[in-house]
Amino acid sequence: MADPPTYDHLLRSHSTDVTALFFSSDNERLYSGDASGRVVVTSTRSLRPITSWPAHTDSILGIEEWKDCIITHSRDHKLFIWTRIQDLPASERVGGSAAFNDLPTPSLVLSMDVNALNFCRFSLLPSTQDALIAIPNLVESSEADIWSLPAQKRIHASVGTQRKQSIFSLEGREGMKTGIIMSLHLFRAPPPIEGSSEDQGELRLVTAYEDGSVTLRRFVGNGTHTGPDIETSIEGRGWEVIWRHKLHVESIMAMRVSRDNTFALTVSADHIVGRYELLSDSSCITHRTKHPKNGCIAIRDDGRVCAIGGWDGKVRLYSTKTMKPLGTLRYHKSGCQAVEFAHTLNEPVGNEDEEFTWAEREARGRWLAVASKDNRVSLWTLISFEKR
Repeated sequence: MADPPTYDHLLRSHSTDVTALFFSSDNERLYSGDASGRVVVTSTRSLRPITSWPAHTDSILGIEEWKDCIITHSRDHKLFIWTRIQDLPASERVGGSAAFNDLPTPSLVLSMDVNALNFCRFSLLPSTQDALIAIPNLVESSEADIWSLPAQKRIHASVGTQRKQSIFSLEGREGMKTGIIMSLHLFRAPPPIEGSSEDQGELRLVTAYEDGSVTLRRFVGNGTHTGPDIETSIEGRGWEVIWRHKLHVESIMAMRVSRDNTFALTVSADHIVGRYELLSDSSCITHRTKHPKNGCIAIRDDGRVCAIGGWDGKVRLYSTKTMKPLGTLRYHKSGCQAVEFAHTLNEPVGNEDEEFTWAEREARGRWLAVASKDNRVSLWTLISFEKR
């Protein structure tokens, strides 16, 4: 019988629950945020912190790189954009952990007030010039707003509105049938004309709700697809529902979308994993597993493998197509709060990295990071899971 897998590295940079993870696109940096609002950026070469600072006053919901900046989102109802600290020079990458007090601190560039009652992190959609960011509406937690960055202009307001009556009606609002938004993802469908820019694709928003349902919407404006003459909307006008499915009997705890935006997976306190096709009019599959109480999920770049973190501290690996179990990672004794795959990198053409061989970079591209309530982040090197 084969020995159970063990972690390769363990990061102890946090003193409270670790709640968020993110790998940079080149796998050089691992971002982690905790329940106190602290963010730590770790070099994946030296496993030493590049920077660490109290970005917020409450638990971190999400972290992401954008250009030369860092976006942080917290339960303190703030979304900040910071300047990114450059990596340590090679001469400083060797040795033990540096003292946090000696590390440089990012500078605040932009601040936004947000609604963080949902425990729902932002969704960033970069473009060639700027970016769009989707977050829960400031007033109605069952609706979403889409803003442009760095202009901080609200492009679409109250997407997914469930109001049938005027807000001034004596009978009040109809109420939130779906409950609050638990997770959302903003993306563009492939453009209708081959060879067109990705920025010309149809704008879509998939939202997961408290009642266990998932809804896919698209922006059609006044009846045509998104174009330069249709840029904004209010009260959810111009957005139509493509499909709505309810597979879970409990609130959805996490949703992840594949890197190519073709499908989404959801997990909940129940034993179900839901799969939803995002480029078809209506298609979903209910996968029943043997393990309830799941809190986080990640999908590998190629879309073939997913990792699901449980309240029991274990991470279970599955095939996304069949949900066949591929293995279980056991280390953490407390619940897993975030899992994240490193990115699959293409073999470089030209000069080899003097410090890192291609074999080392390829192995690092198979990392899985796991964050837990035990204040630790474990790093695992997975096999490729390719058929022999």
